[in-house]
Amino acid sequence: MRQRCDRQGIERFLQSLGTRFTKPGRLYLVGGTTMVYEGLRQQKLDITISFEVDDRVHSAFVAAVRDLKERLSLNIEEASPADFIPLPSGYRERSPFIGRYGQLDVFHFDLYSTALSKIERGTESDFDDVLSLLRSGRIELAVLTGYFEEIMVRYAVESLRQDPVEYRRKFKILTDKWLTSSSPE
Repeated sequence: MRQRCDRQGIERFLQSLGTRFTKPGRLYLVGGTTMVYEGLRQQKLDITISFEVDDRVHSAFVAAVRDLKERLSLNIEEASPADFIPLPSGYRERSPFIGRYGQLDVFHFDLYSTALSKIERGTESDFDDVLSLLRSGRIELAVLTGYFEEIMVRYAVESLRQDPVEYRRKFKILTDKWLTSSSPE
């Protein structure tokens, strides 16, 4: 049985991967993994990552992750906000640096992109995560709204799976939740 992931488990994975994979690369913690690492949530079922490595060492990176997945008894998934939404401009530069593990530079995936993808999925847990990011000051609603409007231009035309009316409705739900929770009683 795989273990649930807390901050310690994520840190152990990063240290082990930095030792096991000895080539340069960029690793991003994604979504709920960021929430756990930053103490905004206690644990989750898996470690979600996205990565950039040279094509010549891609298979070695995947093998290292698979090995650690088994050795550490962790669920490790590959996903990115780009799997769900068009990414807003500047996302790469906004990705907060966590640290260097061996030759791997580790970042949180851009928190605005993360919030926008969580809103697009739209579960209560996703809304709670975005509200936690807002409450902690890691993102701001006005900036989030600007990025939302930026990606909506592409959101409607890049995929048949995407429903811009539904996404706008979910964004309004999030905005209403934030305004209700942050207004004085």
